[in-house]
Parts: sequence; structure tokens; C-alpha cells
Amino acid sequence: MAQVPAHVLVVDDEPNILLSLEFLMQQAGFDVTTAEDGESALAHIDANRPDLLLLDISLPGISGFDVLGQLRATPATRHLKIIMLTAHGREIEREKGMALGADDYITKPFSTRALVEMVKALLTEANHDAP
Repeated sequence: MAQVPAHVLVVDDEPNILLSLEFLMQQAGFDVTTAEDGESALAHIDANRPDLLLLDISLPGISGFDVLGQLRATPATRHLKIIMLTAHGREIEREKGMALGADDYITKPFSTRALVEMVKALLTEANHDAP
């Protein structure tokens, strides 16, 4: 039986970044959906839970930190793998993201190879954690 590709949700309000991340994840063999803000990301997650979330911190409306906090506070999404994306390389933001429960953190601009490897590693970990 063929393995179903992992579903990755990419959330970023920059159209160019959203398109390039969508393309990158598709090229890596993932099923990809995108959202441009926190509200639509949360709605998508409710309707169609992804295996992993690439989540920008700076979003219009609900920030990436707020989305992360809501997902970690909800039993159904508490263990969703989440990588925070940010243009802010400040250590305090990294610490806040990790304290809120992010699985990893990557600063823009980033190596596409490093990001794909990070996504694959987290998804492999998630498959090993599954009952």
C-alpha cells in the first residue's frame, strides 16, 4: 500500500515566502496547504489537521505566538509538530517560541535544505511517537 504524503500547513503573510515554501515542501514530497494569517490557519487546522505546521511569528491579526499558544492549549492539537519561522533572530523570541511549545525554530533567510531536513526529522519523530 502506498504511503500517504505528510500534510504540511505553511502559514506566512508574505506571498513570495508562502509560494516558495509551498513549492519547496511539494518538491520534498509533502502534501501542502497554505494560509496567510492566524485565523485562517486555525480554521484549516480545525477542518483538516496537518502533520506539521510551518508558522511565521509576524502575522496580521493573531500572531504566530498566539496561534502556537492556542494549539498547545487544545488537547487535539497539543502534539502537532510546529516549526516557527521568523525574520527576527533575537534570542528572546526564540526562547518565547520554544517556551510556548514550538518543536523547532528557523530564522529567515534560511537554508532550504536545512528546513526540509528539519521537517523530515520532526515528521519521523512524530511517526515514532504515534500509538
